[in-house]
Amino acid sequence: MECVTLGWPSDSVSIRLDYRLFSYAGKFIPTNTGKAVIRSPDAKQSIPDDIPAVPPSVDPSVFDHSVIAAVAFNADRTDPSRLWIRYVTVRSDRRGQALGPRLIMHVLSEAATHGYQIAVIAVNNPFAYHALHKAGFAFTGDETGLAEVVLERPIDKPAKQTTRLYQRGLDRYRARGNLSQQERAFLKSKRNQGLPALVEQ
Repeated sequence: MECVTLGWPSDSVSIRLDYRLFSYAGKFIPTNTGKAVIRSPDAKQSIPDDIPAVPPSVDPSVFDHSVIAAVAFNADRTDPSRLWIRYVTVRSDRRGQALGPRLIMHVLSEAATHGYQIAVIAVNNPFAYHALHKAGFAFTGDETGLAEVVLERPIDKPAKQTTRLYQRGLDRYRARGNLSQQERAFLKSKRNQGLPALVEQ
């Protein structure tokens, strides 16, 4: 596996991800964000058998089948020192392997050379929230109007995290009434637990 930065926002990069395997696949086509990916040479050969065939109107050769994780990012519109992580997606059969946090760490390692000082992300589910703590992010206490919880960290080091703050963010999800059974089970399993361990780059 290899982390690769395909380009920064000014580089007008677009990638086509298989919508059957990736959440937010369509968000990686527009060229107004930077993109980075994790590639695996055996990814195409290991596509799960239970994935439905693409309809005749879709040419599967347009998909980049070597990608197993992708992230899109851009500068804050009002503060160019802040890097917004817009979308993080991991191929459905590769989730739970810390690929998202590892890829974000790769982007952050290059971000300082582009003048960024702070990285920010807003996430709409507890799985992503937990994963971002593995990449050194911490809950800010804020939410967006889209019911996303906001996390941030300095570019050059992990944020100061505490178990209490981590649990406060999880409590925001616990208070929601529209959780899936998987989300409820996950949140129950994390109650009274400490911070997840940071991933190594």
